[in-house]
Amino acid sequence: QHFPVSGCDRSDLKQAIADKKVTVIDVNGAASYSKGHVPGAINFAEAKADLAAKLPADKGALVVAYCGGPSCSAYKAAANKASELGYTNVKHLSAGISGWLQAGEATEK
Repeated sequence: QHFPVSGCDRSDLKQAIADKKVTVIDVNGAASYSKGHVPGAINFAEAKADLAAKLPADKGALVVAYCGGPSCSAYKAAANKASELGYTNVKHLSAGISGWLQAGEATEK
């Protein structure tokens, strides 16, 4: 089952993180995650078996998945999983971690 996911731009995501109104999921794998990820992001490689427990109780809450960059589609695994769990406001950061870094945004290690 494929769920359509709308894009989320970097500035919107940055604002949502600042407002603590988003759950971010990193779908780049453990090695990439440990090198640096969007602040507060969940490591999907570790969390996917128990993703429901990591997501907010509010199914309308914003969930944003990202992977490597615009040509990467790995984010779909997390976006589809969240949608299957009943989340209705799932988006993806198409710029991915590469675009986030190119823009000079901070990462967490």
